Amino acid sequence: MHISPLLIPILGICCGLLAIFGGVFVKPWLKLRERQLELEADKVAEKAAQYAAQTERLEQRVRVLERIVTDRGIAVADEIEKLRGDEPQPLN
Repeated sequence: MHISPLLIPILGICCGLLAIFGGVFVKPWLKLRERQLELEADKVAEKAAQYAAQTERLEQRVRVLERIVTDRGIAVADEIEKLRGDEPQPLN
């Protein structure tokens, strides 16, 4: 197999052009993509923090409701029924 003497400089030029293309186009594109992923990760982390805070608030409310129900038991239901049955008193 015979390799042409022109093939070596042509391959060298192609490798150089490929390196320039990678430096000019590929490297900035990769940096842009990395920045986009960082911003997306920040948004996801912020949403996760919001969900965690909301979950904490809901858990606190459930604890309060459980305490009300277990501390006062059936009396709460009786009080609610009394409130439903009360008619507003007319003002004189």
